[in-house]
This record gives sequence, structure tokens and C-alpha cells, in this order.
Amino acid sequence: MATSRTFPLISAEELHARIEAGDSIRLLDVRYRLEQPDGRPDHLAGHIPGAVYVDMDTELATHGDPSEGRHPVPSRDVLQDAARRWGLDSGDAVVVYDDYRSVSAARAWWLLTRSGVDDVRVLDGGLAAWTAAGLPLETGDVVPARGSIDLDELSGGIATIDDAEAWPARGILIDVRAPERYRGETEPYDPIAGHIPGAVNLPAGAYLAGEGFADPEAIRGALAGAGVTDATPVAAYCGSGLTAAHLALAGTVAGVAVTVFPGSWSQWSNTPGRAVATGPTPAGNVDA
Repeated sequence: MATSRTFPLISAEELHARIEAGDSIRLLDVRYRLEQPDGRPDHLAGHIPGAVYVDMDTELATHGDPSEGRHPVPSRDVLQDAARRWGLDSGDAVVVYDDYRSVSAARAWWLLTRSGVDDVRVLDGGLAAWTAAGLPLETGDVVPARGSIDLDELSGGIATIDDAEAWPARGILIDVRAPERYRGETEPYDPIAGHIPGAVNLPAGAYLAGEGFADPEAIRGALAGAGVTDATPVAAYCGSGLTAAHLALAGTVAGVAVTVFPGSWSQWSNTPGRAVATGPTPAGNVDA
């Protein structure tokens, strides 16, 4: 594919032009929300022509003990089997989208790029950008011929729970959840409220412009406001690892490497013995 507006993003207009030009592009519809985890009904009601539905809970995550978090990363075999169901072959160009801030699309982007897929882009602005441009949708299911892609073991840019605990001593650990969750005033999903001691809060809205991503300079400015410099190792976590991958995508747009702690707060808060900080500052009030 040609270089998009800002790698690894692609605009709706460019995507449509590439499709019209006959480029072979695998389209993945990763609609998912916490309040509506099954996006298939919406997919069937209307999706970008040719897009295959991707199930977040069964294909982009696995499930086990609560101490693994709410969205543990799938094994190579699980992800590879899913990617083959989506029709992916080695060397394919892939475009991923969703209908909410590209959060779930970023999870697919992160997993695939970390598994050795070179050409993966996210539709900037998601489905809303496509429909706002007056571009067509189709209904029904899309069942492609099974692909033959071989994925690598997931590697690089991934932090364990122990890495996350030690990260503030060597760099910036960013918590991208809402401020009230970071401060420990509320916790709607996990058993304990608060944040990892030493983590800095940077909610996702700080590096977005509407449904799409802000420009690279604005993203770098938001990261700088969280204390990130050119020499700073950066890691991110959220509730269950999805929005942390979203920040990794934003970081790539801005030329800043962001390591993802996929277990995130859901793993931390379900693991006995992990200290919890509350309040508006990174150190906060720590309960060990």
C-alpha cells in the first residue's frame, strides 16, 4: 500500500481510493465495547464492503484466571487460526477499523504487528469517518477463503506485571484510564480502585481529535506533558490492555515507542501483594 496520511493510519478517502484501484486489502471489522462486547449484530447490519468480523473476546484475547487480567493476549496458535479465518495470507495488506476511537482496532493492530505482520494500518476515525465521507456499506456476513498466514510468536514491546512495577524507576509508566479511576475514586470493572505506584495519568482523549488521532506534534505534546522526553522509556497500561495498545498506536504515529502492559489494571488488581496508590499524584497514598 502507498504511504498513508500518517503511518500506521489510513484515511477513509485513501482507503476507498485504494480499493477502487483494485488493491488487494484485507479489511477487519473489530467492533467491541465494554457495554456491548458482541459487535457481530452491528457488523451484519452494515460494514465496509468486504470487511470480516473479528471477535475481540475469542480471537484477540484468551481467558483464564482473574490474575491474568480481563483480556490476556492469545497464544500464537489461537491468533494464527483466527487470522487464517479472516483470510490472511503472508504479505497481505491489512486495514483494521472499529466504531469507537479505534481502541479495539488498535488491539488488533498491536497483536498483528507484534506477530510479524508488516503492513497493518488502522482506519483513522473508524467507521464514522467512512460514513461521513459518504462511502458505502454492505450488510450480511463475509466469509473469506481460509488464509495460510504464518505468525511469529508475540514479541517486543510487551511488559510483564513485574516490568510494570519496576518501570517508574527507569522511565514513564502511563495510566490511560479516566482520571477518576486513576485517583481511585471509582472502579466499575476491577476489584480494587487506584493506580500502580509511580504511574502518570494521561487519559486517551489527550491524544485524540474527535474519533481520530491528533496530529503527531499534538501527540508528542501530550506525551511531553506526562514527562516523556526523547530519552524516556515509555510503557502504558489501562483497564484490560486495550487502550494501552491504543496509546502504543498513537506513539507510533508520533514516532515514540510505547511498551504495553497487556495485563493492565485488571491483572494488577487481581494479583495479591501488589501495592496500590490512590490520589491525583503518581506516588499517591500507597496501600501495600
